[in-house]
Amino acid sequence: MVSRQIERRGIKAPQLLEAMRQIPRHLFVQPLMQDRAYEDNPLPIGENQTISQPYIVALMTSLIYLEGVENVLEIGTGSGYQAAILSRLAKTVHTIERHRSLARRAESILKELNIQNVTVHVGDGSVGLPDFAPFEAILITAAMPQVPGVLLDQLSKDGRLVAPVGSSGKQILQRWTREGETFSREDLIPVTFVPLRGKLGWKSSEW
Repeated sequence: MVSRQIERRGIKAPQLLEAMRQIPRHLFVQPLMQDRAYEDNPLPIGENQTISQPYIVALMTSLIYLEGVENVLEIGTGSGYQAAILSRLAKTVHTIERHRSLARRAESILKELNIQNVTVHVGDGSVGLPDFAPFEAILITAAMPQVPGVLLDQLSKDGRLVAPVGSSGKQILQRWTREGETFSREDLIPVTFVPLRGKLGWKSSEW
């Protein structure tokens, strides 16, 4: 998976590649799909959610430039796989999921792997976790209509936020960087994610 899907596409960061090798992806997919866990595509995990393809997990992680000292927020825990990768690269990880069943399953797998620097929260990820801010990095793993100011405000003074932004069938991966009180945005590549629900996410009637 790492050599064929990730390194060949240009991701070379040694610590990230090692994290992808260390974390057993098959534990995070449904039992009947474990033989497909390392394929180059997303897989359903229940509650109309998916585990992202390995390359996208690696790409989004690489875009937030972790050095091991960061406080990171992940919005959209899903299977818990992305949080597990982040756990190997950051000091602390807070991850939030609106579906309690997914959150509890992810928490159980993380505990099984003895990952102790990840805290799983149940709630509305679209508004972030202001009580645990600031974050040096925020990773959003579902598509938003736009990146709201309430999330940008939770970044540290030089923080990075990566998110898919757009509607069904038309999304772009964006990276936002905070520089003091100003923010810069980069539009990177087209992507396809499930919608982020919540107060500042997509409403059911819209998607």
